[in-house]
Amino acid sequence: KGKKCIMCTKLLKQLKKMVGDNPDEEAIEVAMQKVCSAMGKRLGWACKKIVKKYREQIYEALQNDEDPQDTCATMKLCK
Repeated sequence: KGKKCIMCTKLLKQLKKMVGDNPDEEAIEVAMQKVCSAMGKRLGWACKKIVKKYREQIYEALQNDEDPQDTCATMKLCK
């Protein structure tokens, strides 16, 4: 597992917990900002990069309740 993979799965698991079962875009947006801020400076920067690049996929994954590992693999962050 690479660092990007770990970061991605951690991010998605946290977001899933925060937004609940039926998230709207606003809830996801707010949660993404909070999660990245909570990770500290170094990890937060990497988190924001992932969020910026894969925003659409993250929205879809959360709205479709996809498995974080699968989503991150689809985004080519995990093998």
